[in-house]
Amino acid sequence: EQLVESGGGLVQPGGSLRLSCAASGFVFSKTVMKWVRQAPGKELELVSIINIDGSSPYYVNSVKGRFTISRDNAKNTLYLQLDNLKTEDTAMYYCAKVNSPPPGQGTQVTVSS
Repeated sequence: EQLVESGGGLVQPGGSLRLSCAASGFVFSKTVMKWVRQAPGKELELVSIINIDGSSPYYVNSVKGRFTISRDNAKNTLYLQLDNLKTEDTAMYYCAKVNSPPPGQGTQVTVSS
């Protein structure tokens, strides 16, 4: 099983990024997925969860209205659209199965002017 995140970078406050997570080695289309993040010196934080059909996504309060989770089961890919980014969104972002710790290397998002 493998999850590979990409799409992070340095962006100014108010900017946008689109994170991707390429999945392989398991049946992605039948797996509930999540995005989590870890800021320097802080614990891992759940950001968003998406069901197998993309319905009823969950978002932590701090990102509601700014982040959008989605998935393309035909491409075995999970996405996270980050809009109106704030400095407090700076963190390493990881994708994972909903009940598992993140296995990948993550992708760094840095929001700074």
